Amino acid sequence: MDLFQKCYGFTRARQVQALGMYPYFIPISDSEGTEVEIKGRRLIMAGSNNYLGLTHHPQVVDAAREALDRYGTSCTGSRFLNGTLELHEELERRLARFLDREAALCFSTGFQTNLGVISALCGKDDVILCDRENHASIYDGCRLSFAELKKYRHEDMDDLERQLQAASRPEVRGRLIIVDGVFSMMGDIANLPRICELAQQYDARVLVDEAHSVGVLGAHGRGAVEHCGVEGQVDLVVGTFSKSFASLGGFVAGPEPVIHYIKHHARALIFSASIPPSAAAAALASLDVMEGCPELRTLVMERATQVRRGLVERGFKVGRTETPIVPVIVGDQDLLFAFWKLLFETGVFTNPVTSPAVPPGVDLVRTSYMAAHSPAQCDRVIEIFEHAGRRMGLVPAHAVPRPPRAAANDA
Repeated sequence: MDLFQKCYGFTRARQVQALGMYPYFIPISDSEGTEVEIKGRRLIMAGSNNYLGLTHHPQVVDAAREALDRYGTSCTGSRFLNGTLELHEELERRLARFLDREAALCFSTGFQTNLGVISALCGKDDVILCDRENHASIYDGCRLSFAELKKYRHEDMDDLERQLQAASRPEVRGRLIIVDGVFSMMGDIANLPRICELAQQYDARVLVDEAHSVGVLGAHGRGAVEHCGVEGQVDLVVGTFSKSFASLGGFVAGPEPVIHYIKHHARALIFSASIPPSAAAAALASLDVMEGCPELRTLVMERATQVRRGLVERGFKVGRTETPIVPVIVGDQDLLFAFWKLLFETGVFTNPVTSPAVPPGVDLVRTSYMAAHSPAQCDRVIEIFEHAGRRMGLVPAHAVPRPPRAAANDA
Protein backbone atom coordinates (compact mmCIF):
# COMPACT_ATOMS: atom_id res chain seq x y z
CA MET A 1 0.00 0.00 0.00
CA ASP A 2 1.19 3.52 -0.74
CA LEU A 3 2.45 5.37 2.32
CA PHE A 4 0.13 8.31 1.64
CA GLN A 5 -3.02 6.18 1.26
CA LYS A 6 -4.05 6.78 4.87
CA CYS A 7 -3.81 10.53 4.25
CA TYR A 8 -6.13 10.43 1.26
CA GLY A 9 -8.53 8.24 3.22
CA PHE A 10 -8.72 10.61 6.21
CA THR A 11 -12.06 12.40 5.72
CA ARG A 12 -13.51 12.98 9.19
CA ALA A 13 -12.09 16.49 9.66
CA ARG A 14 -13.27 17.61 6.20
CA GLN A 15 -16.73 16.23 6.91
CA VAL A 16 -16.97 18.31 10.08
CA GLN A 17 -15.61 21.33 8.20
CA ALA A 18 -18.30 20.91 5.53
CA LEU A 19 -20.94 20.93 8.28
CA GLY A 20 -19.54 24.23 9.58
CA MET A 21 -18.74 22.73 12.98
CA TYR A 22 -14.95 22.31 12.78
CA PRO A 23 -13.63 23.65 16.10
CA TYR A 24 -9.85 23.48 15.68
CA PHE A 25 -7.06 25.73 14.34
CA ILE A 26 -9.23 28.84 14.69
CA PRO A 27 -7.13 31.96 13.97
CA ILE A 28 -7.40 34.71 16.60
CA SER A 29 -6.89 38.20 15.20
CA ASP A 30 -6.57 40.07 18.50
CA SER A 31 -6.36 39.23 22.19
CA GLU A 32 -6.67 41.09 25.47
CA GLY A 33 -6.27 37.98 27.56
CA THR A 34 -9.80 37.45 28.85
CA GLU A 35 -11.35 38.37 25.49
CA VAL A 36 -10.35 37.66 21.91
CA GLU A 37 -11.40 38.83 18.48
CA ILE A 38 -12.16 36.33 15.72
CA LYS A 39 -13.33 37.55 12.31
CA GLY A 40 -14.46 40.83 13.79
CA ARG A 41 -16.40 39.26 16.69
CA ARG A 42 -15.55 39.53 20.38
CA LEU A 43 -15.64 36.41 22.54
CA ILE A 44 -14.88 35.73 26.17
CA MET A 45 -11.82 33.49 26.27
CA ALA A 46 -12.72 30.49 28.43
CA GLY A 47 -10.30 28.12 26.72
CA SER A 48 -6.88 29.43 27.69
CA ASN A 49 -4.30 28.04 30.13
CA ASN A 50 -3.27 31.60 31.04
CA TYR A 51 -4.31 30.83 34.62
CA LEU A 52 -2.79 33.83 36.37
CA GLY A 53 -3.64 36.17 33.48
CA LEU A 54 -0.03 37.24 32.96
CA THR A 55 0.25 37.19 29.15
CA HIS A 56 -0.66 40.89 29.05
CA HIS A 57 0.83 41.92 32.42
CA PRO A 58 2.92 45.09 31.85
CA GLN A 59 5.87 43.72 33.83
CA VAL A 60 5.96 40.55 31.72
CA VAL A 61 5.52 42.34 28.40
CA ASP A 62 8.21 44.90 29.27
CA ALA A 63 10.68 42.17 30.26
CA ALA A 64 10.14 40.35 26.96
CA ARG A 65 10.58 43.57 25.00
CA GLU A 66 13.81 44.46 26.82
CA ALA A 67 15.27 40.99 26.16
CA LEU A 68 14.31 41.30 22.51
CA ASP A 69 16.18 44.59 22.26
CA ARG A 70 19.24 43.22 24.08
CA TYR A 71 19.58 39.71 22.63
CA GLY A 72 17.59 39.77 19.39
CA THR A 73 14.94 37.29 18.35
CA SER A 74 16.76 33.96 18.79
CA CYS A 75 19.87 32.22 20.10
CA THR A 76 20.07 30.25 16.80
CA GLY A 77 21.54 27.22 18.53
CA SER A 78 21.15 24.61 21.24
CA ARG A 79 21.88 25.08 24.93
CA PHE A 80 24.72 22.57 24.52
CA LEU A 81 26.63 24.79 22.10
CA ASN A 82 26.01 28.49 21.47
CA GLY A 83 22.46 28.80 22.81
CA THR A 84 22.95 29.32 26.54
CA LEU A 85 22.42 32.86 27.82
CA GLU A 86 22.98 34.19 31.32
CA LEU A 87 19.23 34.70 31.20
CA HIS A 88 18.64 30.94 30.91
CA GLU A 89 20.89 30.16 33.86
CA GLU A 90 19.28 32.89 35.96
CA LEU A 91 15.88 31.41 35.18
CA GLU A 92 17.09 27.95 36.25
CA ARG A 93 18.52 29.25 39.52
CA ARG A 94 15.31 31.14 40.29
CA LEU A 95 13.15 28.13 39.45
CA ALA A 96 15.18 25.83 41.68
CA ARG A 97 14.84 28.28 44.58
CA PHE A 98 11.11 28.81 43.96
CA LEU A 99 10.42 25.06 43.77
CA ASP A 100 12.70 24.32 46.75
CA ARG A 101 14.85 21.95 44.68
CA GLU A 102 18.61 21.63 44.33
CA ALA A 103 18.70 22.41 40.61
CA ALA A 104 16.56 23.04 37.55
CA LEU A 105 17.03 22.77 33.80
CA CYS A 106 15.05 24.51 31.05
CA PHE A 107 13.95 22.97 27.75
CA SER A 108 12.49 24.68 24.68
CA THR A 109 8.93 23.41 25.31
CA GLY A 110 7.08 21.50 27.97
CA PHE A 111 6.53 18.65 25.49
CA GLN A 112 10.27 18.39 24.88
CA THR A 113 10.90 18.39 28.62
CA ASN A 114 9.05 15.11 29.05
CA LEU A 115 10.63 13.65 25.92
CA GLY A 116 14.11 14.56 27.11
CA VAL A 117 13.85 13.75 30.81
CA ILE A 118 12.11 10.39 30.53
CA SER A 119 14.20 9.08 27.64
CA ALA A 120 17.43 10.17 29.32
CA LEU A 121 16.68 8.53 32.66
CA CYS A 122 14.94 5.30 31.66
CA GLY A 123 16.27 2.41 29.58
CA LYS A 124 15.34 -1.07 28.41
CA ASP A 125 15.83 -2.70 31.81
CA ASP A 126 13.63 -0.18 33.63
CA VAL A 127 9.85 -0.05 34.18
CA ILE A 128 7.71 3.08 33.95
CA LEU A 129 4.26 3.17 35.56
CA CYS A 130 1.86 5.72 34.09
CA ASP A 131 -1.66 6.86 34.83
CA ARG A 132 -3.73 6.14 31.72
CA GLU A 133 -4.77 9.81 31.49
CA ASN A 134 -1.25 11.25 31.59
CA HIS A 135 -0.38 13.82 28.93
CA ALA A 136 0.66 12.65 25.46
CA SER A 137 4.17 14.06 25.93
CA ILE A 138 4.70 11.69 28.87
CA TYR A 139 3.72 8.70 26.77
CA ASP A 140 5.93 9.79 23.88
CA GLY A 141 8.85 10.18 26.29
CA CYS A 142 8.19 6.65 27.56
CA ARG A 143 8.25 5.27 24.01
CA LEU A 144 11.56 6.98 23.29
CA SER A 145 13.09 5.52 26.45
CA PHE A 146 12.71 1.84 25.41
CA ALA A 147 11.70 1.10 29.01
CA GLU A 148 8.86 -1.30 29.75
CA LEU A 149 5.66 0.75 30.07
CA LYS A 150 2.87 -0.20 32.46
CA LYS A 151 -0.40 1.78 32.41
CA TYR A 152 -2.60 1.81 35.49
CA ARG A 153 -6.26 2.80 35.50
CA HIS A 154 -6.86 6.48 36.09
CA GLU A 155 -6.41 7.30 39.78
CA ASP A 156 -6.79 3.60 40.71
CA MET A 157 -4.25 3.08 43.47
CA ASP A 158 -5.04 -0.61 43.80
CA ASP A 159 -4.22 -1.11 40.13
CA LEU A 160 -1.00 0.87 40.55
CA GLU A 161 0.02 -1.36 43.43
CA ARG A 162 -0.66 -4.48 41.37
CA GLN A 163 1.51 -3.08 38.59
CA LEU A 164 4.29 -2.25 41.06
CA GLN A 165 4.17 -5.76 42.47
CA ALA A 166 4.48 -7.18 38.96
CA ALA A 167 7.41 -4.85 38.25
CA SER A 168 9.32 -5.95 41.36
CA ARG A 169 11.34 -8.54 39.44
CA PRO A 170 15.08 -9.09 40.01
CA GLU A 171 15.96 -8.15 36.42
CA VAL A 172 14.30 -4.71 36.71
CA ARG A 173 16.92 -2.07 37.42
CA GLY A 174 14.69 0.88 38.17
CA ARG A 175 11.03 1.81 38.59
CA LEU A 176 9.59 5.26 37.87
CA ILE A 177 6.02 6.35 38.56
CA ILE A 178 4.97 9.27 36.36
CA VAL A 179 1.78 11.21 36.93
CA ASP A 180 0.21 14.56 36.10
CA GLY A 181 -0.24 16.65 39.23
CA VAL A 182 -3.43 18.04 37.69
CA PHE A 183 -4.98 16.15 34.79
CA SER A 184 -5.35 18.59 31.95
CA MET A 185 -8.78 17.59 30.62
CA MET A 186 -10.82 16.85 33.76
CA GLY A 187 -8.99 19.14 36.20
CA ASP A 188 -8.73 16.49 38.94
CA ILE A 189 -5.70 16.28 41.23
CA ALA A 190 -3.57 13.13 41.44
CA ASN A 191 -3.61 11.10 44.66
CA LEU A 192 0.00 11.99 45.36
CA PRO A 193 0.07 10.97 49.04
CA ARG A 194 -0.87 7.37 48.16
CA ILE A 195 1.39 7.32 45.11
CA CYS A 196 4.35 8.36 47.28
CA GLU A 197 3.50 5.71 49.88
CA LEU A 198 3.51 3.03 47.19
CA ALA A 199 6.73 4.36 45.68
CA GLN A 200 8.48 4.07 49.03
CA GLN A 201 7.06 0.60 49.62
CA TYR A 202 8.16 -0.71 46.22
CA ASP A 203 11.42 1.22 45.86
CA ALA A 204 10.27 3.41 42.96
CA ARG A 205 11.05 7.00 42.03
CA VAL A 206 8.28 9.56 41.40
CA LEU A 207 8.07 12.20 38.66
CA VAL A 208 5.15 14.67 38.75
CA ASP A 209 4.20 16.87 35.80
CA GLU A 210 3.10 20.20 37.29
CA ALA A 211 2.13 21.83 33.97
CA HIS A 212 -1.39 22.75 35.11
CA SER A 213 -0.70 23.16 38.82
CA VAL A 214 2.46 25.23 39.30
CA GLY A 215 1.56 28.83 40.04
CA VAL A 216 -1.98 27.78 40.98
CA LEU A 217 -1.88 25.16 43.75
CA GLY A 218 0.02 25.14 47.03
CA ALA A 219 0.65 27.73 49.71
CA HIS A 220 3.49 29.20 47.62
CA GLY A 221 2.23 28.16 44.18
CA ARG A 222 4.66 25.25 43.86
CA GLY A 223 1.96 22.99 42.52
CA ALA A 224 0.20 19.75 43.37
CA VAL A 225 3.15 18.32 45.30
CA GLU A 226 3.00 21.28 47.70
CA HIS A 227 -0.79 21.21 47.78
CA CYS A 228 -0.69 17.52 48.78
CA GLY A 229 2.17 17.93 51.25
CA VAL A 230 4.55 15.50 49.54
CA GLU A 231 7.37 17.75 48.29
CA GLY A 232 10.00 15.75 50.16
CA GLN A 233 8.73 12.47 48.72
CA VAL A 234 8.59 13.44 45.02
CA ASP A 235 11.92 13.03 43.24
CA LEU A 236 11.42 15.16 40.14
CA VAL A 237 8.94 17.79 39.00
CA VAL A 238 8.54 18.93 35.42
CA GLY A 239 6.47 21.77 34.05
CA THR A 240 5.93 24.25 31.29
CA PHE A 241 6.14 28.02 30.81
CA SER A 242 3.17 28.06 28.43
CA LYS A 243 0.51 28.29 31.14
CA SER A 244 0.89 30.18 34.43
CA PHE A 245 4.30 31.47 33.31
CA ALA A 246 2.73 33.17 30.25
CA SER A 247 5.59 32.21 27.95
CA LEU A 248 7.04 29.20 26.11
CA GLY A 249 9.42 26.51 27.32
CA GLY A 250 9.64 23.82 29.97
CA PHE A 251 11.65 22.77 33.00
CA VAL A 252 12.66 19.89 35.22
CA ALA A 253 13.75 20.31 38.84
CA GLY A 254 15.25 17.87 41.33
CA PRO A 255 18.54 16.65 42.82
CA GLU A 256 21.58 18.37 41.29
CA PRO A 257 23.36 15.15 40.17
CA VAL A 258 20.22 14.01 38.37
CA ILE A 259 19.74 17.37 36.65
CA HIS A 260 23.43 17.36 35.68
CA TYR A 261 22.99 13.90 34.13
CA ILE A 262 19.88 14.96 32.20
CA LYS A 263 21.69 18.06 30.98
CA HIS A 264 24.30 15.87 29.29
CA HIS A 265 22.05 13.04 28.05
CA ALA A 266 18.69 14.53 27.03
CA ARG A 267 18.62 14.59 23.23
CA ALA A 268 15.59 16.92 23.25
CA LEU A 269 17.81 19.50 24.96
CA ILE A 270 21.13 18.88 23.25
CA PHE A 271 19.77 18.81 19.70
CA SER A 272 17.14 21.53 19.91
CA ALA A 273 17.39 25.32 19.77
CA SER A 274 17.16 27.03 23.14
CA ILE A 275 14.31 29.12 24.50
CA PRO A 276 14.24 32.53 22.73
CA PRO A 277 15.51 35.37 24.94
CA SER A 278 12.14 37.14 25.05
CA ALA A 279 10.40 33.95 26.20
CA ALA A 280 12.99 33.32 28.93
CA ALA A 281 12.66 36.91 30.15
CA ALA A 282 8.86 36.66 30.14
CA ALA A 283 9.03 33.47 32.25
CA LEU A 284 11.37 35.19 34.73
CA ALA A 285 9.10 38.21 35.00
CA SER A 286 6.08 35.94 35.47
CA LEU A 287 7.92 34.22 38.31
CA ASP A 288 8.49 37.65 39.89
CA VAL A 289 4.77 38.42 39.69
CA MET A 290 3.86 34.93 40.89
CA GLU A 291 6.00 35.32 44.00
CA GLY A 292 4.99 38.94 44.63
CA CYS A 293 1.23 38.61 44.04
CA PRO A 294 -0.03 35.47 45.84
CA GLU A 295 -3.57 36.88 45.63
CA LEU A 296 -3.65 35.82 41.97
CA ARG A 297 -3.90 32.18 43.09
CA THR A 298 -6.92 33.07 45.20
CA LEU A 299 -8.56 35.00 42.37
CA VAL A 300 -8.24 32.25 39.76
CA MET A 301 -9.73 29.68 42.12
CA GLU A 302 -12.60 32.05 42.98
CA ARG A 303 -13.42 32.55 39.30
CA ALA A 304 -13.32 28.82 38.56
CA THR A 305 -15.45 28.05 41.62
CA GLN A 306 -17.99 30.67 40.54
CA VAL A 307 -18.40 29.06 37.11
CA ARG A 308 -18.28 25.48 38.39
CA ARG A 309 -21.04 26.11 40.92
CA GLY A 310 -23.13 28.01 38.41
CA LEU A 311 -22.91 25.21 35.86
CA VAL A 312 -23.69 22.48 38.41
CA GLU A 313 -26.70 24.44 39.66
CA ARG A 314 -28.01 24.49 36.09
CA GLY A 315 -27.64 20.76 35.66
CA PHE A 316 -24.31 20.36 33.85
CA LYS A 317 -21.91 17.51 34.66
CA VAL A 318 -18.45 18.84 35.49
CA GLY A 319 -16.67 15.87 37.05
CA ARG A 320 -14.38 16.05 40.11
CA THR A 321 -12.39 19.15 39.21
CA GLU A 322 -10.89 21.24 42.02
CA THR A 323 -8.84 23.51 39.78
CA PRO A 324 -9.19 26.35 37.22
CA ILE A 325 -10.09 23.65 34.65
CA VAL A 326 -13.87 23.16 34.49
CA PRO A 327 -14.92 20.43 32.02
CA VAL A 328 -18.52 20.13 30.86
CA ILE A 329 -19.19 16.50 29.93
CA VAL A 330 -21.33 15.96 26.82
CA GLY A 331 -20.60 12.30 25.97
CA ASP A 332 -21.18 12.28 22.22
CA GLN A 333 -18.87 13.68 19.54
CA ASP A 334 -21.53 15.02 17.16
CA LEU A 335 -23.45 16.62 20.01
CA LEU A 336 -20.19 18.01 21.37
CA PHE A 337 -19.34 19.79 18.12
CA ALA A 338 -22.87 21.20 17.80
CA PHE A 339 -22.80 22.41 21.42
CA TRP A 340 -19.35 23.96 20.95
CA LYS A 341 -20.57 25.81 17.83
CA LEU A 342 -23.56 27.27 19.65
CA LEU A 343 -21.32 28.45 22.50
CA PHE A 344 -18.91 29.98 19.99
CA GLU A 345 -21.64 31.75 18.04
CA THR A 346 -23.12 33.13 21.26
CA GLY A 347 -19.86 34.63 22.49
CA VAL A 348 -17.63 32.23 24.43
CA PHE A 349 -14.47 30.48 23.23
CA THR A 350 -14.08 26.96 24.61
CA ASN A 351 -12.17 23.78 23.71
CA PRO A 352 -14.06 20.69 22.51
CA VAL A 353 -12.22 17.54 23.54
CA THR A 354 -12.89 14.08 22.17
CA SER A 355 -11.15 10.69 21.96
CA PRO A 356 -8.22 9.97 22.19
CA ALA A 357 -7.62 12.98 24.45
CA VAL A 358 -10.39 11.61 26.69
CA PRO A 359 -11.84 8.08 26.87
CA PRO A 360 -14.61 7.27 24.35
CA GLY A 361 -17.97 8.52 25.59
CA VAL A 362 -16.44 11.23 27.77
CA ASP A 363 -16.47 13.90 25.05
CA LEU A 364 -16.41 17.26 26.78
CA VAL A 365 -16.16 21.00 26.48
CA ARG A 366 -13.04 22.04 28.36
CA THR A 367 -13.18 25.48 29.94
CA SER A 368 -10.50 27.13 32.04
CA TYR A 369 -10.36 30.41 33.90
CA MET A 370 -7.94 33.21 34.71
CA ALA A 371 -7.30 35.46 37.65
CA ALA A 372 -7.93 38.30 35.18
CA HIS A 373 -11.52 37.25 34.43
CA SER A 374 -14.10 39.52 36.07
CA PRO A 375 -17.07 38.11 38.03
CA ALA A 376 -19.31 39.63 35.34
CA GLN A 377 -17.48 37.76 32.59
CA CYS A 378 -17.88 34.51 34.53
CA ASP A 379 -21.61 35.19 34.98
CA ARG A 380 -21.81 35.77 31.25
CA VAL A 381 -20.15 32.41 30.55
CA ILE A 382 -22.68 30.68 32.82
CA GLU A 383 -25.54 32.47 31.07
CA ILE A 384 -24.32 31.41 27.62
CA PHE A 385 -23.83 27.81 28.74
CA GLU A 386 -27.32 27.71 30.24
CA HIS A 387 -28.92 29.01 27.05
CA ALA A 388 -26.92 26.64 24.81
CA GLY A 389 -27.43 23.68 27.15
CA ARG A 390 -31.18 24.11 27.07
CA ARG A 391 -31.20 24.47 23.32
CA MET A 392 -29.22 21.24 22.96
CA GLY A 393 -31.14 19.32 25.62
CA LEU A 394 -28.10 18.96 27.88
CA VAL A 395 -29.82 20.55 30.89
CA PRO A 396 -33.47 20.66 31.95
CA ALA A 397 -35.59 23.43 30.41
CA HIS A 398 -37.07 24.70 33.67
CA ALA A 399 -38.03 27.91 31.93
CA VAL A 400 -38.13 29.25 28.42
CA PRO A 401 -34.52 30.21 27.69
CA ARG A 402 -33.92 33.81 26.82
CA PRO A 403 -31.28 34.38 24.14
CA PRO A 404 -28.18 35.89 25.79
CA ARG A 405 -26.83 39.22 24.74
CA ALA A 406 -24.84 39.14 21.50
CA ALA A 407 -21.70 40.99 22.62
CA ALA A 408 -19.06 39.50 24.83
CA ASN A 409 -17.43 42.74 25.90
CA ASP A 410 -20.44 44.17 27.72
CA ALA A 411 -19.45 42.37 30.92
